[in-house]
Amino acid sequence: MIDFRIEVGNAHTHRFQVTMRVARPQPGQVVSLPVWIPGSYLVREFARHLSPIAATQNGASVPVVPLDKCTWRVENTGTGPLTLRYEVYAFDTSVRTAFLDARRGFFNGTSVFLKAEGFECQAQRVKITGLPKGWRVATALPAVKVNAQGLGDYEAPDYDALIDHPVELGTFWHGEFTVRGVRHEFVVAGATDDFDGQRLLDDTQRICEAQISFWHGRRKVPFTHYVFMLNVVDDGYGGLEHRQSTALICGRRDLPRRGHALNKDSYTTLLGLISHEYFHTWNVKRLKPVEFAPYDYTQENHTRMLWFFEGFTSYYDDQFLLRTGLIDANTYLKLLSKTINQVLATPGRLDYSVAQASFDAWTRYYRQDENTANATVSYYTKGALVGLALDLTLRQLPSTTESGAGPTLDGVMLRLWKLRRPITQDDVAQALADEAGHPPPTSVFASPHGADMPNSWRALLDNWTEGCEDLPLATLLRGQGVDWHTQAGSMAQRLGARIGERGGAQQVLAVMHGSVAEQMGLSAGDELLALGEWRIKRADDLAQWHDASRPQTLLVCRDQRVLSLTLPVLPNTGGETVALALANDPVDAQALARRANWLKV
Repeated sequence: MIDFRIEVGNAHTHRFQVTMRVARPQPGQVVSLPVWIPGSYLVREFARHLSPIAATQNGASVPVVPLDKCTWRVENTGTGPLTLRYEVYAFDTSVRTAFLDARRGFFNGTSVFLKAEGFECQAQRVKITGLPKGWRVATALPAVKVNAQGLGDYEAPDYDALIDHPVELGTFWHGEFTVRGVRHEFVVAGATDDFDGQRLLDDTQRICEAQISFWHGRRKVPFTHYVFMLNVVDDGYGGLEHRQSTALICGRRDLPRRGHALNKDSYTTLLGLISHEYFHTWNVKRLKPVEFAPYDYTQENHTRMLWFFEGFTSYYDDQFLLRTGLIDANTYLKLLSKTINQVLATPGRLDYSVAQASFDAWTRYYRQDENTANATVSYYTKGALVGLALDLTLRQLPSTTESGAGPTLDGVMLRLWKLRRPITQDDVAQALADEAGHPPPTSVFASPHGADMPNSWRALLDNWTEGCEDLPLATLLRGQGVDWHTQAGSMAQRLGARIGERGGAQQVLAVMHGSVAEQMGLSAGDELLALGEWRIKRADDLAQWHDASRPQTLLVCRDQRVLSLTLPVLPNTGGETVALALANDPVDAQALARRANWLKV
């Protein structure tokens, strides 16, 4: 067994003190720290936050020799317990690393626990102690012996499990509920005193009940304890999944408050985040790509299937808000429209497939800059649309079962779950074929489907994930009794630029490839000064001073120099946005029936 002791010394220094003990070390014991955390696809170099490691054996100091950026060899013998001591600097409020101040503590195991090479499969015990007065512990790590505040000993069966159980520390709000024998805890740090915790707890319970029923029906759930850890800040959003917990972050305005009107849009976004991360309990934590079995914590783990594991999860997160009645069909279509518009506003979708975007997540999606929209497409949003398109395609096929129930993406997900092993794209294609019972209609292929192309679900899947053409969503949605309306885009959208306020001025944040903005010479970082003879100060000034009948002079400031550019007459089209709505005149009664099954209206 490997033993750890983690404690808080002076919280104002933002450092956890860690002691590691290897009872029977190998001679020249090698230890390492992960360079990334599963679920967040970027090499983050967690070792940069470690203090020098001090080692002792049999009461004597032992040299520690660095081998690379995250690995060390201890010059110990094979006799006698080996003790390592180090500190971890923790001042990142995100869900990915570790944080500590006088109010709150949080850590992921990837940031604080060294791996003893050769002992990865042994039990790993952690003693949490030395916390400020009044602090408590929240974690899904199995407890061995802890007090009422949660201080004491926890134990994971192996190193993988150890680093997949984040820990929240502090004086947080706490609530809990039980679903199908699974105890769910919800802890919230940083909320105001009038936070309506019961409402958040009740709504979360509805999501959990629906998702457990989705994956397991009435069968046994493969875990007995789950913890939601929500850190509330002034402005923030995000989450990271774990096998029996999730770390979340949101803004205070997103929370329900007693005696205050609810901000429905932001609260719906928070519930969607909760739904997304909880769905990951199955889709990516247990049902995972072959490339993640096992994880290699020393380098990037590439897969071309994040469109499935993140994208399909993004499709289902809002679906479960709809299925549980937390949102209605009109709100759901509004959220779906937002996703569609995000993809359509990304020129990179025409050059980079969602499969390639999955593979390049480490260097493109997680390292975004002003050119990201041109250089890739989001496997979250485009992947969600692939899931939507497959679901709607399946729903238009005739039933092949005695019950009369037609094929759906739900059935595909459950077929994959029943494989009980890591999966490939071939597995997804086979599950689609088995669920459908029919080949896909040739009309749904994004590219012209000639006689020389195989009419198979694998071909369709490759077409939609390895190809770059837009998906046939308008046609598929119409088959579900949903209309696809286009609306004129804003001037910035027609121009092909993203513009926002920076430092009190209107600034170009990004220029889309092939756009009018690119052709006239605009660059990211340009400050917009004046259009014609009128000063640009506010967000709507560009449109206000625009003369659609003639070219105009646009003054910009670039690197403290004033440049004069020519804004040409803009085309009447371009930058259109999509708005979905329930059709008042569905094509036929079958479309109404399909809509009722899909949208519950």
